[in-house]
Amino acid sequence: MNEFLGKWKIIEMEQWDQDYVDLEEPGFIRFDKDYSGGFVFGTVNGTIDYRYSKDLPPKVELSWDGSSEYDPVSGRGWAVLEENNDLYGMLYIHDGDESWFKAKRM
Repeated sequence: MNEFLGKWKIIEMEQWDQDYVDLEEPGFIRFDKDYSGGFVFGTVNGTIDYRYSKDLPPKVELSWDGSSEYDPVSGRGWAVLEENNDLYGMLYIHDGDESWFKAKRM
């Protein structure tokens, strides 16, 4: 069973405050059954392609493609489930910023 499926509310990011994370809509990351998904935070949004690992702790690795302030951007990232079932991960923007994030299931 893929414990990551569904939509997760981004509750904290290393590089951006919550006002920015929720600027255009509440920040989130979503994992769908077909190993795709999406995310939004601030003016950054993207579609993701991920792979799920049942290692302990369970982990996803992802690549993404999207936009930031209407400019095309892409990147990669990963996420793990913490003991309290929150999500912790990293998002990297190709040739740009990087930030860890925390999220709770919606």
